[in-house]
Amino acid sequence: MWKWIIVLCVACSVTLSAEVKVLAFAGSTRKDSVNKKLVYGAAQVARQMQANVTVIDLKDYPTPFYDEDLETSEGMPIKAKQLRQLMIQSDVILIASPEYNSSLSAVLKNAIDWASRDEAGGGSREAFAGKKFALMSASPGSGGGGRGLVHLRAIIENVGGTVIPQQVVVPDAYNAFDAQGHLKNEKIKQEIQQLIQTAMDSITR
Repeated sequence: MWKWIIVLCVACSVTLSAEVKVLAFAGSTRKDSVNKKLVYGAAQVARQMQANVTVIDLKDYPTPFYDEDLETSEGMPIKAKQLRQLMIQSDVILIASPEYNSSLSAVLKNAIDWASRDEAGGGSREAFAGKKFALMSASPGSGGGGRGLVHLRAIIENVGGTVIPQQVVVPDAYNAFDAQGHLKNEKIKQEIQQLIQTAMDSITR
């Protein structure tokens, strides 16, 4: 009897994980970005946990800088609409953010600005409310991009998202990945697993 109970519990756990929709992207559009490598690795971890994972590249979602005059005259750009819908449809959003001058990148901030609007030209929290955000950063500096995550966390929480308290930083990032783009540091790999597990558990509970 106990064996069947254990089997059922495991089956339920797998089913719940499979229902979690994860959107993953980096806040960089550079082809060889270390933050792209970081988020691709994290996405693979989420897949191993049976989540339904979608990985995107912000380079495929080019949008003009948010401008209320443009929004009024032309409406929300099509790529901004597409990204916003992907966020709305997701439960967990993984972001690997580069640190630019102790803050987040312009392309990432702009994506958030557009996602915080609705298609009627008003403010909206639909792409953030109820979503769990897991934040990471890779940087060639010793801080691993942590200073930029402070700003990113504040912005996401201000527009209604829930940011997982723990975060992952990868210092000395240009030496942190092997030739295949995989992290070398086992401790950081474990931190990524714990971060994603925490995010997914907060959805499935």
